[in-house]
Amino acid sequence: MSSSISDRPIGIFDSGVGGISVLKDMVQLLPNEKFIYYADSLNAPYGTKDNETIARLSRNVARFLVNKGIKTLVVACNTATAVAINQLRAELEIPVIGMEPAVKPAVELGKEGKVLVMATPVTLKQEKFNKLLHRYDEHSRVIPLPCPGLVELVEKGITQGKEIKEYLSKLLANIQRDQIAVVVLGCTHYVFVRDTIKQFFPSQIPVIDGNCGTAKRLLKVLEDAGLRAPEKKGEKEIGMQVRKMAVEFYTSGDPHHVIPLCQCLLNLNL
Repeated sequence: MSSSISDRPIGIFDSGVGGISVLKDMVQLLPNEKFIYYADSLNAPYGTKDNETIARLSRNVARFLVNKGIKTLVVACNTATAVAINQLRAELEIPVIGMEPAVKPAVELGKEGKVLVMATPVTLKQEKFNKLLHRYDEHSRVIPLPCPGLVELVEKGITQGKEIKEYLSKLLANIQRDQIAVVVLGCTHYVFVRDTIKQFFPSQIPVIDGNCGTAKRLLKVLEDAGLRAPEKKGEKEIGMQVRKMAVEFYTSGDPHHVIPLCQCLLNLNL
């Protein structure tokens, strides 16, 4: 593969700022790469919309990023992946990588008890998620928990404090938390609320997500396709602040609110 193609950026999109949690892992794993992140915050959340709308929005954002000259597309949204990933792969000539709730890693931890999967209502209704359940939930250990409204709080920049605690208290009121062995964050937005979610469970209960797995999948796809960016001289001495300069942000929402929020969330997690 020519160096000009390997030097192109990686495109990442989410319904809003949630995919920044995935971008963080990718920046750390692939420090030589350039990234373009698109937050479709004007249309957030995807998780309460119908499939046709989600597919249309995903295709629109994908076209925007392809026109920016990306070499790979990462759908950093569990809902968009569940609804639109097959269509995007069929239509685009570049590799397309998606997300899925970390049900397999949760089950493979082998802990006694239930696996609580927190996700958007649409993600939990999709055939893709139900196939995942049937594949790994042999003993009906998985409890799907739709979390309507949580994405909207994160989009406002509310990731801790009284409002989040009150929301989670109501959401988890009917969950027998003493029976939960693992909590899965099945939406990239929820990663930013992880610390508060942990407060509702015993300290030994793992709260996991699929972000690291997605970053590793991206690395493998780039290597297999010969698309990995060449290593820069002295890269080991380059600080994370310099690496973050290789991230370009776009949004369908208010850029004066969304882009600073994206930058802030990325800074908090690096």
